[in-house]
Amino acid sequence: MKRYGEIFKTHLVGKPLVVSTDPDLNYLIFQQEGQLFQSWYPETFTEIFGRQSIGSLHGFIYKYLKNMVLSLFGPESLKNMLSEVEHAACTCLQQWSCQDTVELKEATATMIFDLTAKKLISYDSKNSSENLMENFVAFMKGLISFPLDLPGTAYHKCLQGRKRAMEMLKKMLEERRANPRKEQSDFFDYVLEELKKEGTILTEAIALDLMFVLLFASFETTSLAITYAIKVLSHNPLVLKKLQEEHEAILKRREDPNSGITWKEYKSMTYTFQFMNETVRLANIVPGIFRKSLSEVNFKGYTIPAGWAVMVCPPAVHLNPAKYQDPLSFNPSRWEGIEMNGSTKEFMAFGGGMRFCVGADFTKVQMAVFIHSLVTKYRWNTIKGGNTIRTPGLQFPDGFHVQMIRRDQSNQESECSITN
Repeated sequence: MKRYGEIFKTHLVGKPLVVSTDPDLNYLIFQQEGQLFQSWYPETFTEIFGRQSIGSLHGFIYKYLKNMVLSLFGPESLKNMLSEVEHAACTCLQQWSCQDTVELKEATATMIFDLTAKKLISYDSKNSSENLMENFVAFMKGLISFPLDLPGTAYHKCLQGRKRAMEMLKKMLEERRANPRKEQSDFFDYVLEELKKEGTILTEAIALDLMFVLLFASFETTSLAITYAIKVLSHNPLVLKKLQEEHEAILKRREDPNSGITWKEYKSMTYTFQFMNETVRLANIVPGIFRKSLSEVNFKGYTIPAGWAVMVCPPAVHLNPAKYQDPLSFNPSRWEGIEMNGSTKEFMAFGGGMRFCVGADFTKVQMAVFIHSLVTKYRWNTIKGGNTIRTPGLQFPDGFHVQMIRRDQSNQESECSITN
Protein backbone atom coordinates (compact mmCIF):
# COMPACT_ATOMS: atom_id res chain seq x y z
CA MET A 1 0.00 0.00 0.00
CA LYS A 2 2.87 2.38 0.81
CA ARG A 3 4.43 1.75 -2.58
CA TYR A 4 1.41 1.46 -4.87
CA GLY A 5 -1.57 2.94 -3.02
CA GLU A 6 -4.85 1.40 -1.89
CA ILE A 7 -5.60 -0.23 -5.27
CA PHE A 8 -2.88 -1.91 -7.30
CA LYS A 9 -2.23 -4.63 -9.88
CA THR A 10 -0.17 -7.78 -9.43
CA HIS A 11 -0.30 -11.40 -10.60
CA LEU A 12 -1.49 -14.57 -8.89
CA VAL A 13 -0.60 -17.97 -10.39
CA GLY A 14 -0.04 -16.26 -13.73
CA LYS A 15 -3.35 -14.39 -13.75
CA PRO A 16 -3.59 -10.57 -13.52
CA LEU A 17 -5.05 -9.57 -10.18
CA VAL A 18 -6.27 -6.28 -8.69
CA VAL A 19 -5.70 -5.98 -4.93
CA SER A 20 -8.20 -3.71 -3.20
CA THR A 21 -7.57 -2.25 0.25
CA ASP A 22 -9.99 0.59 -0.48
CA PRO A 23 -13.18 0.36 1.67
CA ASP A 24 -15.35 1.95 -1.04
CA LEU A 25 -14.20 -0.43 -3.78
CA ASN A 26 -14.53 -3.41 -1.44
CA TYR A 27 -18.09 -2.41 -0.64
CA LEU A 28 -18.90 -1.96 -4.34
CA ILE A 29 -17.48 -5.42 -5.12
CA PHE A 30 -19.66 -7.08 -2.47
CA GLN A 31 -22.81 -5.14 -3.38
CA GLN A 32 -22.46 -5.78 -7.11
CA GLU A 33 -22.30 -9.59 -6.83
CA GLY A 34 -23.77 -11.05 -10.02
CA GLN A 35 -23.82 -7.63 -11.73
CA LEU A 36 -20.25 -6.35 -12.04
CA PHE A 37 -18.46 -9.10 -10.10
CA GLN A 38 -18.85 -12.74 -9.21
CA SER A 39 -17.14 -15.19 -6.86
CA TRP A 40 -13.86 -16.56 -8.19
CA TYR A 41 -10.96 -18.60 -6.83
CA PRO A 42 -7.66 -19.72 -8.37
CA GLU A 43 -7.69 -23.04 -10.20
CA THR A 44 -5.81 -24.73 -7.36
CA PHE A 45 -8.48 -23.72 -4.83
CA THR A 46 -11.24 -24.93 -7.14
CA GLU A 47 -9.48 -28.27 -7.49
CA ILE A 48 -9.10 -28.58 -3.72
CA PHE A 49 -12.56 -27.45 -2.60
CA GLY A 50 -14.49 -29.00 -5.47
CA ARG A 51 -15.73 -27.62 -8.77
CA GLN A 52 -19.30 -27.69 -7.51
CA SER A 53 -18.62 -26.20 -4.09
CA ILE A 54 -20.74 -23.29 -2.87
CA GLY A 55 -17.88 -20.84 -3.56
CA SER A 56 -17.79 -21.79 -7.25
CA LEU A 57 -21.53 -21.64 -7.92
CA HIS A 58 -23.51 -18.55 -8.88
CA GLY A 59 -27.00 -17.20 -9.32
CA PHE A 60 -30.05 -19.29 -8.47
CA ILE A 61 -28.15 -22.45 -7.49
CA TYR A 62 -26.04 -20.46 -5.00
CA LYS A 63 -29.12 -18.85 -3.41
CA TYR A 64 -30.76 -22.27 -3.24
CA LEU A 65 -27.79 -23.78 -1.38
CA LYS A 66 -27.51 -20.75 0.91
CA ASN A 67 -31.14 -21.18 1.97
CA MET A 68 -30.46 -24.86 2.64
CA VAL A 69 -27.60 -23.96 4.98
CA LEU A 70 -29.62 -21.23 6.72
CA SER A 71 -32.34 -23.78 7.44
CA LEU A 72 -29.76 -25.56 9.60
CA PHE A 73 -27.66 -22.69 10.96
CA GLY A 74 -30.11 -19.79 10.92
CA PRO A 75 -31.27 -18.06 14.16
CA GLU A 76 -34.36 -20.25 14.63
CA SER A 77 -32.31 -23.46 14.46
CA LEU A 78 -29.57 -22.02 16.66
CA LYS A 79 -32.08 -21.37 19.46
CA ASN A 80 -32.58 -25.13 19.67
CA MET A 81 -28.84 -25.79 19.50
CA LEU A 82 -27.79 -23.70 22.50
CA SER A 83 -27.88 -26.63 24.92
CA GLU A 84 -25.75 -28.79 22.57
CA VAL A 85 -23.18 -26.01 22.14
CA GLU A 86 -23.02 -25.41 25.90
CA HIS A 87 -22.67 -29.13 26.65
CA ALA A 88 -19.78 -29.40 24.15
CA ALA A 89 -18.00 -26.38 25.65
CA CYS A 90 -18.41 -27.55 29.25
CA THR A 91 -17.32 -31.10 28.45
CA CYS A 92 -14.17 -29.96 26.68
CA LEU A 93 -13.22 -27.45 29.37
CA GLN A 94 -13.62 -30.10 32.05
CA GLN A 95 -11.39 -32.51 30.10
CA TRP A 96 -8.76 -29.82 29.51
CA SER A 97 -8.68 -28.84 33.17
CA CYS A 98 -7.41 -32.32 34.09
CA GLN A 99 -4.59 -32.31 31.53
CA ASP A 100 -1.09 -30.96 32.11
CA THR A 101 -1.07 -28.98 28.85
CA VAL A 102 -3.45 -28.31 26.00
CA GLU A 103 -2.66 -27.41 22.38
CA LEU A 104 -5.48 -24.91 22.25
CA LYS A 105 -5.96 -24.50 18.50
CA GLU A 106 -6.09 -28.25 17.97
CA ALA A 107 -8.37 -28.83 20.98
CA THR A 108 -10.89 -26.15 19.98
CA ALA A 109 -10.85 -27.38 16.36
CA THR A 110 -11.74 -30.88 17.59
CA MET A 111 -14.53 -29.52 19.80
CA ILE A 112 -16.10 -27.51 16.97
CA PHE A 113 -15.62 -30.19 14.32
CA ASP A 114 -17.34 -32.81 16.48
CA LEU A 115 -20.25 -30.47 17.17
CA THR A 116 -20.68 -29.47 13.51
CA ALA A 117 -20.25 -33.01 12.18
CA LYS A 118 -22.89 -34.26 14.60
CA LYS A 119 -25.32 -31.59 13.43
CA LEU A 120 -24.58 -32.07 9.73
CA ILE A 121 -24.18 -35.82 9.40
CA SER A 122 -24.74 -37.30 12.90
CA TYR A 123 -21.06 -38.23 12.98
CA ASP A 124 -19.70 -39.34 16.36
CA SER A 125 -15.91 -39.61 16.44
CA LYS A 126 -16.01 -41.83 19.55
CA ASN A 127 -18.18 -44.46 17.88
CA SER A 128 -16.71 -44.28 14.38
CA SER A 129 -14.08 -46.68 13.06
CA GLU A 130 -12.66 -43.93 10.82
CA ASN A 131 -11.35 -40.53 11.88
CA LEU A 132 -12.97 -37.99 9.58
CA MET A 133 -11.18 -34.99 11.10
CA GLU A 134 -7.71 -36.43 10.37
CA ASN A 135 -8.42 -36.03 6.66
CA PHE A 136 -9.33 -32.37 7.14
CA VAL A 137 -6.10 -31.78 9.08
CA ALA A 138 -4.10 -33.27 6.18
CA PHE A 139 -6.18 -31.17 3.79
CA MET A 140 -5.45 -27.96 5.73
CA LYS A 141 -1.68 -28.49 5.81
CA GLY A 142 -1.47 -28.42 2.02
CA LEU A 143 -4.12 -25.84 1.28
CA ILE A 144 -1.63 -23.03 0.70
CA SER A 145 1.13 -24.84 -1.17
CA PHE A 146 2.77 -25.05 -4.59
CA PRO A 147 0.31 -26.95 -6.84
CA LEU A 148 2.57 -29.91 -7.60
CA ASP A 149 0.57 -33.13 -7.43
CA LEU A 150 3.40 -35.59 -6.77
CA PRO A 151 3.68 -38.09 -3.89
CA GLY A 152 5.40 -36.47 -0.92
CA THR A 153 4.36 -32.89 -1.70
CA ALA A 154 2.03 -30.92 0.59
CA TYR A 155 -0.38 -30.36 -2.31
CA HIS A 156 -0.59 -34.09 -3.01
CA LYS A 157 -1.30 -34.80 0.67
CA CYS A 158 -3.97 -32.11 0.61
CA LEU A 159 -5.73 -33.70 -2.39
CA GLN A 160 -5.47 -37.13 -0.79
CA GLY A 161 -6.99 -35.77 2.43
CA ARG A 162 -9.90 -34.35 0.43
CA LYS A 163 -10.30 -37.62 -1.49
CA ARG A 164 -10.49 -39.71 1.68
CA ALA A 165 -12.89 -37.26 3.36
CA MET A 166 -15.17 -37.26 0.30
CA GLU A 167 -15.14 -41.07 0.18
CA MET A 168 -16.22 -41.17 3.84
CA LEU A 169 -18.99 -38.62 3.27
CA LYS A 170 -20.24 -40.49 0.18
CA LYS A 171 -20.26 -43.77 2.13
CA MET A 172 -22.24 -42.17 4.97
CA LEU A 173 -24.74 -40.70 2.51
CA GLU A 174 -25.25 -44.10 0.85
CA GLU A 175 -25.75 -45.77 4.24
CA ARG A 176 -28.34 -43.17 5.18
CA ARG A 177 -30.11 -43.61 1.85
CA ALA A 178 -30.29 -47.35 2.49
CA ASN A 179 -31.60 -46.77 6.03
CA PRO A 180 -33.66 -43.56 5.95
CA ARG A 181 -35.00 -42.01 9.18
CA LYS A 182 -38.64 -41.34 9.89
CA GLU A 183 -37.96 -37.72 10.90
CA GLN A 184 -35.37 -35.22 9.68
CA SER A 185 -32.68 -34.73 12.31
CA ASP A 186 -29.57 -33.64 10.40
CA PHE A 187 -28.39 -32.17 7.11
CA PHE A 188 -28.09 -35.59 5.44
CA ASP A 189 -31.82 -36.15 5.99
CA TYR A 190 -32.57 -32.76 4.44
CA VAL A 191 -30.31 -33.52 1.44
CA LEU A 192 -31.89 -36.94 0.81
CA GLU A 193 -35.36 -35.39 0.93
CA GLU A 194 -34.29 -32.77 -1.63
CA LEU A 195 -32.67 -35.37 -3.92
CA LYS A 196 -35.98 -37.28 -4.06
CA LYS A 197 -37.92 -34.28 -5.37
CA GLU A 198 -38.80 -34.28 -9.03
CA GLY A 199 -36.94 -31.61 -10.99
CA THR A 200 -34.57 -30.77 -8.14
CA ILE A 201 -31.44 -28.85 -9.06
CA LEU A 202 -29.52 -30.49 -6.23
CA THR A 203 -27.15 -33.32 -7.17
CA GLU A 204 -25.26 -35.72 -4.96
CA ALA A 205 -21.93 -34.19 -6.07
CA ILE A 206 -23.08 -30.67 -5.12
CA ALA A 207 -24.40 -31.89 -1.76
CA LEU A 208 -21.14 -33.67 -0.90
CA ASP A 209 -19.01 -30.67 -1.91
CA LEU A 210 -21.25 -28.43 0.21
CA MET A 211 -20.87 -30.71 3.23
CA PHE A 212 -17.10 -30.81 2.79
CA VAL A 213 -16.84 -26.99 2.71
CA LEU A 214 -19.15 -26.55 5.71
CA LEU A 215 -17.15 -28.99 7.83
CA PHE A 216 -13.86 -27.37 6.84
CA ALA A 217 -15.02 -23.79 7.31
CA SER A 218 -16.59 -24.39 10.70
CA PHE A 219 -13.70 -26.08 12.45
CA GLU A 220 -10.84 -24.08 10.93
CA THR A 221 -12.13 -20.52 11.21
CA THR A 222 -14.00 -20.64 14.54
CA SER A 223 -11.17 -22.48 16.32
CA LEU A 224 -8.75 -19.76 15.23
CA ALA A 225 -11.09 -17.09 16.58
CA ILE A 226 -11.50 -18.82 19.96
CA THR A 227 -7.75 -19.44 20.25
CA TYR A 228 -7.02 -15.79 19.55
CA ALA A 229 -9.75 -14.74 22.00
CA ILE A 230 -8.08 -16.69 24.83
CA LYS A 231 -4.69 -15.26 23.90
CA VAL A 232 -5.91 -11.66 24.13
CA LEU A 233 -7.77 -12.39 27.38
CA SER A 234 -4.52 -13.59 28.93
CA HIS A 235 -2.97 -10.19 28.16
CA ASN A 236 -5.99 -8.01 29.03
CA PRO A 237 -7.12 -8.61 32.64
CA LEU A 238 -9.52 -5.65 32.58
CA VAL A 239 -11.33 -7.10 29.57
CA LEU A 240 -11.51 -10.48 31.32
CA LYS A 241 -12.94 -8.79 34.43
CA LYS A 242 -15.68 -7.09 32.38
CA LEU A 243 -16.59 -10.38 30.75
CA GLN A 244 -16.73 -12.12 34.11
CA GLU A 245 -19.00 -9.41 35.51
CA GLU A 246 -21.39 -9.66 32.55
CA HIS A 247 -21.66 -13.43 32.67
CA GLU A 248 -21.86 -13.73 36.45
CA ALA A 249 -24.71 -11.21 36.34
CA ILE A 250 -26.50 -13.56 33.95
CA LEU A 251 -26.12 -16.42 36.47
CA LYS A 252 -27.47 -14.26 39.29
CA ARG A 253 -30.61 -13.41 37.30
CA ARG A 254 -31.47 -17.07 36.76
CA GLU A 255 -34.18 -18.68 38.87
CA ASP A 256 -32.38 -22.01 38.56
CA PRO A 257 -28.55 -21.50 38.64
CA ASN A 258 -28.04 -24.97 37.13
CA SER A 259 -30.16 -24.32 34.04
CA GLY A 260 -28.53 -23.75 30.67
CA ILE A 261 -28.15 -20.60 28.57
CA THR A 262 -31.34 -19.25 27.05
CA TRP A 263 -31.61 -17.33 23.79
CA LYS A 264 -32.64 -14.22 25.75
CA GLU A 265 -29.46 -14.49 27.86
CA TYR A 266 -27.35 -14.96 24.73
CA LYS A 267 -28.80 -11.84 23.12
CA SER A 268 -28.17 -9.87 26.33
CA MET A 269 -24.37 -10.41 26.20
CA THR A 270 -23.63 -6.84 25.08
CA TYR A 271 -19.97 -6.65 26.09
CA THR A 272 -19.36 -10.20 24.82
CA PHE A 273 -20.51 -9.16 21.35
CA GLN A 274 -18.16 -6.16 21.50
CA PHE A 275 -15.38 -8.52 22.56
CA MET A 276 -16.11 -10.88 19.65
CA ASN A 277 -16.17 -8.02 17.12
CA GLU A 278 -12.78 -6.86 18.32
CA THR A 279 -11.44 -10.42 18.28
CA VAL A 280 -12.36 -11.11 14.65
CA ARG A 281 -11.26 -7.59 13.62
CA LEU A 282 -7.73 -8.27 14.84
CA ALA A 283 -7.59 -12.01 14.12
CA ASN A 284 -8.24 -11.41 10.39
CA ILE A 285 -8.88 -15.09 9.82
CA VAL A 286 -9.66 -14.56 6.13
CA PRO A 287 -6.82 -12.44 4.66
CA GLY A 288 -8.26 -12.28 1.16
CA ILE A 289 -11.65 -12.67 -0.57
CA PHE A 290 -11.62 -13.28 -4.32
CA ARG A 291 -13.93 -12.05 -7.04
CA LYS A 292 -13.80 -11.67 -10.84
CA SER A 293 -15.00 -8.70 -12.90
CA LEU A 294 -17.82 -9.58 -15.31
CA SER A 295 -17.41 -6.40 -17.33
CA GLU A 296 -15.07 -3.41 -17.42
CA VAL A 297 -15.30 -1.44 -14.18
CA ASN A 298 -14.20 2.18 -13.75
CA PHE A 299 -13.58 3.38 -10.20
CA LYS A 300 -11.70 6.44 -8.86
CA GLY A 301 -9.71 6.76 -12.08
CA TYR A 302 -8.82 3.05 -12.20
CA THR A 303 -10.05 0.65 -14.87
CA ILE A 304 -10.53 -3.04 -14.04
CA PRO A 305 -10.76 -4.95 -17.34
CA ALA A 306 -13.47 -7.58 -17.81
CA GLY A 307 -12.44 -11.04 -16.64
CA TRP A 308 -9.73 -9.85 -14.24
CA ALA A 309 -9.46 -11.30 -10.75
CA VAL A 310 -9.90 -8.98 -7.77
CA MET A 311 -8.82 -9.63 -4.18
CA VAL A 312 -10.58 -7.78 -1.37
CA CYS A 313 -8.18 -7.41 1.57
CA PRO A 314 -10.12 -7.19 4.90
CA PRO A 315 -7.02 -6.79 7.17
CA ALA A 316 -6.12 -3.50 5.48
CA VAL A 317 -9.59 -2.19 6.33
CA HIS A 318 -9.63 -3.58 9.88
CA LEU A 319 -6.23 -2.08 10.69
CA ASN A 320 -6.88 1.30 9.09
CA PRO A 321 -5.86 4.06 11.61
CA ALA A 322 -8.21 6.50 9.87
CA LYS A 323 -11.15 4.38 11.05
CA TYR A 324 -9.81 2.62 14.15
CA GLN A 325 -7.87 4.68 16.68
CA ASP A 326 -4.72 2.80 17.70
CA PRO A 327 -5.79 -0.10 15.44
CA LEU A 328 -3.35 -2.69 16.82
CA SER A 329 -4.62 -2.34 20.39
CA PHE A 330 -7.30 -4.72 21.65
CA ASN A 331 -10.18 -2.52 22.77
CA PRO A 332 -13.70 -4.06 22.77
CA SER A 333 -15.18 -0.79 24.05
CA ARG A 334 -14.61 0.79 20.65
CA TRP A 335 -17.73 -1.13 19.57
CA GLU A 336 -19.91 0.35 22.29
CA GLY A 337 -23.24 1.54 20.91
CA ILE A 338 -22.56 0.05 17.46
CA GLU A 339 -25.01 -2.57 16.17
CA MET A 340 -23.32 -5.09 13.85
CA ASN A 341 -25.86 -7.27 12.02
CA GLY A 342 -23.87 -7.58 8.82
CA SER A 343 -20.88 -6.08 7.10
CA THR A 344 -19.96 -2.43 6.54
CA LYS A 345 -17.28 -0.64 4.54
CA GLU A 346 -15.01 -0.76 7.59
CA PHE A 347 -15.88 -4.23 8.95
CA MET A 348 -15.97 -7.33 6.78
CA ALA A 349 -14.76 -10.17 9.00
CA PHE A 350 -17.58 -12.35 7.61
CA GLY A 351 -17.45 -11.09 4.03
CA GLY A 352 -20.26 -8.99 2.62
CA GLY A 353 -23.11 -8.68 0.17
CA MET A 354 -25.13 -11.72 -0.84
CA ARG A 355 -22.17 -13.96 0.05
CA PHE A 356 -22.04 -12.77 3.65
CA CYS A 357 -20.96 -15.84 5.65
CA VAL A 358 -23.96 -18.10 6.28
CA GLY A 359 -22.23 -19.50 9.35
CA ALA A 360 -21.60 -16.12 11.02
CA ASP A 361 -24.40 -16.55 13.58
CA PHE A 362 -23.28 -20.11 14.35
CA THR A 363 -19.72 -18.86 14.95
CA LYS A 364 -20.94 -16.13 17.30
CA VAL A 365 -23.07 -18.58 19.28
CA GLN A 366 -20.15 -20.98 19.69
CA MET A 367 -17.78 -18.22 20.79
CA ALA A 368 -20.25 -16.61 23.21
CA VAL A 369 -21.25 -19.90 24.83
CA PHE A 370 -17.62 -21.01 25.13
CA ILE A 371 -16.69 -17.69 26.78
CA HIS A 372 -19.67 -17.97 29.14
CA SER A 373 -18.61 -21.46 30.23
CA LEU A 374 -14.97 -20.42 30.61
CA VAL A 375 -15.42 -17.28 32.69
CA THR A 376 -18.22 -18.60 34.94
CA LYS A 377 -16.87 -22.06 35.70
CA TYR A 378 -13.13 -21.35 35.96
CA ARG A 379 -10.84 -18.98 37.83
CA TRP A 380 -8.17 -17.58 35.53
CA ASN A 381 -4.66 -16.90 36.75
CA THR A 382 -2.25 -15.36 34.27
CA ILE A 383 1.40 -15.30 35.26
CA LYS A 384 3.96 -13.56 33.08
CA GLY A 385 7.67 -13.47 33.63
CA GLY A 386 10.61 -12.31 31.54
CA ASN A 387 10.71 -12.73 27.80
CA THR A 388 10.27 -16.49 27.88
CA ILE A 389 8.03 -18.74 29.94
CA ARG A 390 9.21 -22.32 30.39
CA THR A 391 7.04 -25.21 31.52
CA PRO A 392 7.77 -28.96 31.30
CA GLY A 393 8.22 -29.77 27.63
CA LEU A 394 6.98 -26.40 26.39
CA GLN A 395 8.48 -23.01 25.71
CA PHE A 396 6.51 -19.84 25.09
CA PRO A 397 8.58 -16.93 23.72
CA ASP A 398 6.93 -13.79 25.08
CA GLY A 399 4.22 -16.18 26.15
CA PHE A 400 1.93 -16.74 29.04
CA HIS A 401 1.14 -19.26 31.73
CA VAL A 402 -2.56 -19.71 32.40
CA GLN A 403 -3.96 -21.67 35.32
CA MET A 404 -7.63 -22.56 35.18
CA ILE A 405 -9.34 -23.85 38.31
CA ARG A 406 -12.82 -25.34 38.05
CA ARG A 407 -15.65 -23.80 40.04
CA ASP A 408 -19.08 -25.31 40.67
CA GLN A 409 -22.30 -23.33 41.03
CA SER A 410 -21.66 -22.74 44.74
CA ASN A 411 -18.28 -21.22 43.81
CA GLN A 412 -16.32 -24.11 45.37
CA GLU A 413 -12.97 -24.64 43.65
CA SER A 414 -11.51 -28.02 42.67
CA GLU A 415 -7.88 -29.04 42.65
CA CYS A 416 -7.43 -29.71 38.91
CA SER A 417 -5.61 -27.08 36.89
CA ILE A 418 -4.40 -26.54 33.38
CA THR A 419 -1.29 -24.79 32.15
CA ASN A 420 -1.49 -23.28 28.68
